[in-house]
Amino acid sequence: MSDLLQRVTALAQAAKKAARALALAPTAVRDQALRAAAAALRADEAAILAANAEDLAAARAKGLADALVDRLRLDHGRLEAIAVACEDVARLPDPVGEVAEEWTRPNGLRIVRRRVPIGLVAIIFESRPNVTVDAAALCLKSGNGCVLRGGSEALRTNLALARACGAGLRAAGLPAEAVTLLPFTDREAVPALGSLRGVVDLIVPRGGPGLIEAVVNSAKVPVIKHDAGICHVYVHARADLAKALPIVVNAKCQRPSACNAAETVLVDAAVAPAFLPVLADALAARQTEVRAEPRARALMPGAQAATDADFRTEHLALVLNVKVVEGLAEAVAHIEDYGSHHSDAILTEDEAAARAFLAQVDSACVYWNASTRFTDGGEFGFGAEVGISTDRLHARGPMGIRELTTWKFEITGQGQVRP
Repeated sequence: MSDLLQRVTALAQAAKKAARALALAPTAVRDQALRAAAAALRADEAAILAANAEDLAAARAKGLADALVDRLRLDHGRLEAIAVACEDVARLPDPVGEVAEEWTRPNGLRIVRRRVPIGLVAIIFESRPNVTVDAAALCLKSGNGCVLRGGSEALRTNLALARACGAGLRAAGLPAEAVTLLPFTDREAVPALGSLRGVVDLIVPRGGPGLIEAVVNSAKVPVIKHDAGICHVYVHARADLAKALPIVVNAKCQRPSACNAAETVLVDAAVAPAFLPVLADALAARQTEVRAEPRARALMPGAQAATDADFRTEHLALVLNVKVVEGLAEAVAHIEDYGSHHSDAILTEDEAAARAFLAQVDSACVYWNASTRFTDGGEFGFGAEVGISTDRLHARGPMGIRELTTWKFEITGQGQVRP
């Protein structure tokens, strides 16, 4: 066994042991730990922001893209939002122990299906340091231990955040190992974690296609993931164009580095002449590059020619693809062909068209007259999220505390034996 595998195994085994203690802790104790973690984050703000400043300086020196630097950056407001998210999670109803259903068999056996923690969850992520606390908070609330492996660009920040989470656990009398951040970022740590059958119960990768592919290809334990966030907004022929414009701009420009940001806008031919020139001006005011197919390009001064590859790309930047379509059927066909089944929206005042879109587009989140930027655990009322799943088993869309639980069956008898 390599030295790295030994180190990863030892840390994961300690986290697994702590997870058992966490699963048995009362709700009030786990909530106390979350509130104490929020207090520790606020108390340690100077140290956390100093660590983040070092990471930011190193990232800029390496020439990291602006979108990735933005994901990495913390300030007072972002750190306070992370602390508030811990408190929000503490206020959520505890799913652990919840009875989903119960019934009695003709032979008298009483069967109860009860919600329980998954166990030890490994989260592998890049850039965004808020994931450290979001993942820890959700795992803690749902009675799971977690092993976190962040990117090298955020190691100092992540270590500082993890220390605050550990302080919260200790303040509540729980083992700090229940939140374990790997203190190294070797690439081999990813397959090492994925090899730990019987220790790690689930892996959730959060990052770009390269990271997700590496996890899926090497893991020997279950993986829940999302593929690229190629999200669409479709402006239908009966859209309220005054309402549609700010929605499109928000979906693209509010935070273009997020996976739920729109990458393509589809516009019905019937409203394209009225809508696209106005959209072009709004995007230009926000320094957003437009890549358009010929019909859209003719209506959008300054637009570049779009390629097929553009429509299959998650730009994660102020770049927007635009295409004119001949109605709902073509829009749905485009989304199904080019999209990643993440988040897609229709803007229309026609309820029948909206219902058809919501039924036909096979994405984790489908919207009617709202920005795709709402695909987020916090916005859904989950307090935070451990990731967004585009898979179809167990969890789909933003993953909150319920998605971090599974089931056990409790069967009570009075001496029955099977004939």
